[in-house]
Amino acid sequence: MPRLIIDKDIKPLSDFRTHASSYVRQVRKTKRPVVITDRGKSAAVLLDASEYEGLLQKAEVMDDIRGAEAQIAQGNGVPHDAALKKVMGRVLR
Repeated sequence: MPRLIIDKDIKPLSDFRTHASSYVRQVRKTKRPVVITDRGKSAAVLLDASEYEGLLQKAEVMDDIRGAEAQIAQGNGVPHDAALKKVMGRVLR
């Protein structure tokens, strides 16, 4: 996802209310998020749907990696040679 451009991608809520459709078009075109502020503080982020989906997929992969690392740390891992032998045994059946 492209990084936001501070002077173009941070908008006050009042401005967002008035120009919501143009900001949706901007996000779709640039793939950059728009940060919406309320009383000068960040309140929400508008993301392109495909960019959001990509973030969810990355988060799921990171969760899987953390889970695998925890299993290995607990001694529940399988040596590479044993895993390869098991997989190849299934593939070559």
